[in-house]
Amino acid sequence: MSKNEALALLNEKRQKCIVYTRVMGYHRPVESFNVGKAGEHKQRKQFTEH
Repeated sequence: MSKNEALALLNEKRQKCIVYTRVMGYHRPVESFNVGKAGEHKQRKQFTEH
């Protein structure tokens, strides 16, 4: 069995993941953004603070 086969997940086992982001001091789900705001969110750089 290859590594990709071991990580495969059946579609009926999948669950929807809702991503939230902080906007103007409160948290909003990214799926509710309009086209422009969703595009800005995709362009953001992720970082990890050490």
